[in-house]
Amino acid sequence: MSHHKKIALIGAGKMGEGLLGGILAQKKISPDAITVFDKVSSRMYDLKEIYSVNIAEDIQNVLTEAEIVILGVKPQDMRHLLEEMKPSLRQSSLIVSIAAGITTSFIESALECKIRVIRMMPNMPALIGCGATALSRGEHATDADITDILELSNTIGLSVVVPESLMDAVTGLSGCGPAYGFIMIEALADAGVLMGLSREVSQKLAAQTMLGAASLCLQGKNHPAILKDMIASPGGATIAGIKVLEEGNFRAALIKAVEAASLRSSSLLKK
Repeated sequence: MSHHKKIALIGAGKMGEGLLGGILAQKKISPDAITVFDKVSSRMYDLKEIYSVNIAEDIQNVLTEAEIVILGVKPQDMRHLLEEMKPSLRQSSLIVSIAAGITTSFIESALECKIRVIRMMPNMPALIGCGATALSRGEHATDADITDILELSNTIGLSVVVPESLMDAVTGLSGCGPAYGFIMIEALADAGVLMGLSREVSQKLAAQTMLGAASLCLQGKNHPAILKDMIASPGGATIAGIKVLEEGNFRAALIKAVEAASLRSSSLLKK
């Protein structure tokens, strides 16, 4: 992708800012190439102060020059936004939606034109360049569009392309997954405190332990089960801890959490 393409971000909530901050942190795209619009004007000025991006006072202005339009509004606000966009939208623009549960066909239908749409599901660690992002294409998006947005999303971490039918599963797994990970880190840190470690030391050890485990998995040399078996020696401390996790249905609880979040994502468009 040419890094000189003009990008518009409409909706600057937590996910929108996470994407914005992650992209700019990699210093491959200039803040001058990005214009932000949000219905809360104070929010726009905050982002201008933090990231030195351009801001637009109304939605028509933000669409005038944008070649890539990123939609970062909440799912329940998407229908109204698309109606507002129709009069000023350039049909040559590429639409990228990061709203959970909103399909490319919904966007295409609402805009009433053969617009190119890509659905993108990043997660919050994108803010520090460690995101996990999935992309899927709409009916009119091209291979070149996917290549462009992959290049964009790869600046904020790891990216994959999946069929759109699997995007709700992505939402439940990697979109919501950091929250599950934070709970695990918090619980491990609490356990360390229970056993006598200071809060500061316990939290550092818990977070670094999860980071290290994830890094080993991403090397791809061994299945997670094999890595687990390498630590769990016969009659040792690790297998004793695993026994307690199994008795507490730890795996089943995580599977159910992803399932529940995925199903919730699929219902957002219906609300």
